[in-house]
Amino acid sequence: MSRADFDVESLSRHLRMDPAQVARLAERGKLPGRRIGGQWRFSQADIHHWWEERISGGTGAELATFESVLQDATDPAAEPLQSIADILPLEAIAVPLAARTRTSVITSVVELAVGTGLLWDGDKMEEAVRAREEVSPTALDNGVALLHPRRPLAGILAQPLLALARTNQPLPFGHPRGVMTDIFFLLCSVDDASHLWVLARLSRLMAVPGLLSELRSAEDSRSARELLLDAEAEFAISTT
Repeated sequence: MSRADFDVESLSRHLRMDPAQVARLAERGKLPGRRIGGQWRFSQADIHHWWEERISGGTGAELATFESVLQDATDPAAEPLQSIADILPLEAIAVPLAARTRTSVITSVVELAVGTGLLWDGDKMEEAVRAREEVSPTALDNGVALLHPRRPLAGILAQPLLALARTNQPLPFGHPRGVMTDIFFLLCSVDDASHLWVLARLSRLMAVPGLLSELRSAEDSRSARELLLDAEAEFAISTT
């Protein structure tokens, strides 16, 4: 078995499911896997993208559950993520961002991340983000784009990092139905679990009533960051 593969037992631990449930999902085509010598094998890359699809369609309660599972799946040697406050420094936010095209947005948001000193190779990140956008645009129906490479680039990061930009005017960003985009997050992750955790947390935040409207009205970067952190703080209150 490849080091990049799960078997039923290891995937069940990864997903916190019963092994029989994992096998049933695979048999029904609900999990991306393949049979080799009569045994199920699941590539880490395929499971990563399966997670992304589940997160993008998840409800608030489901997303909260996903966050818990993904925290447990994080590398034991790494500090588990608890809040986007830990990875969204003020200098990684541009509100407003002067960029007016898809190309200049990607360049500018990556430059924000580089400016923190936590991303060491902006060219490599920009190239990876552009490649991902060409294959599968990250623009969503709500006018937000979640920029990220196809897989985490741990070798060019000091730690997980999030950047945020908002343009004054929405612009075309590859949405399949032409929905315009004006809020851009860049997810810079060191492993699959932390990337997916951030994706789930942002998905929960975007579902908070009124938050996106407030972000679009924020006067500056500090105000935008405070809006996000105040909304996130409500998650902790709701679980106490």
